[in-house]
Amino acid sequence: MNIDDYIARHIDAEPAHLRSLYRRTHLERLYPRMCSDHAQGRLLAMLTAMIRPSRIIELGTFTGYSALCMAGAMPRGCQIDTVEVDPEYADDIRATFAEAGHADDITLHIGDALEVVPRLLAANTYDVAFVDANKRHYCEYFALLSQAMPGGSYILADNTLWGDKVLDDTAHDAQTEGIRKFNDMVAADGSVSKIILPVRDGLTIIRKN
Repeated sequence: MNIDDYIARHIDAEPAHLRSLYRRTHLERLYPRMCSDHAQGRLLAMLTAMIRPSRIIELGTFTGYSALCMAGAMPRGCQIDTVEVDPEYADDIRATFAEAGHADDITLHIGDALEVVPRLLAANTYDVAFVDANKRHYCEYFALLSQAMPGGSYILADNTLWGDKVLDDTAHDAQTEGIRKFNDMVAADGSVSKIILPVRDGLTIIRKN
């Protein structure tokens, strides 16, 4: 037994529909590690239940696992807008939401987040944002969200330790540099409170003051 197995045995069980989706993701999709796992999913669900948002925006849908984790814990009437750049699996994602009973409260938007998100922010007020899209653009995403979202709202940013590559002085690829710049940007921003949790690949919780 490793530490991940130990944790999994001592937290809330992974719902059956999410366990099935996680397995299907690993069988059918390239880069399945992009999918949130059991522990991170339960953390997203708990944070959603604690914050009790009225509307959530997600940047980076992938197969819909994280959106369903939040949807399962959000209060009645809450809506999720989730943005995915790849149109290839749009029908599959919408079918997954429908099968889980969330066709009416999760809306999938296809397109580049830098183009779609400003339109959504102009039309809606969000209490929670979950950022898991192109790491090269995390700084731009943060600038858009922090400017538009109200005080007391939360931005949850995934992959902020990036497989510990943030510490690797020889790693200078665009994704790693994007994460490093984002982490530095958030750390220097006095208008937000922030903490990085070493969960899976790093999850930064940011609260707008």
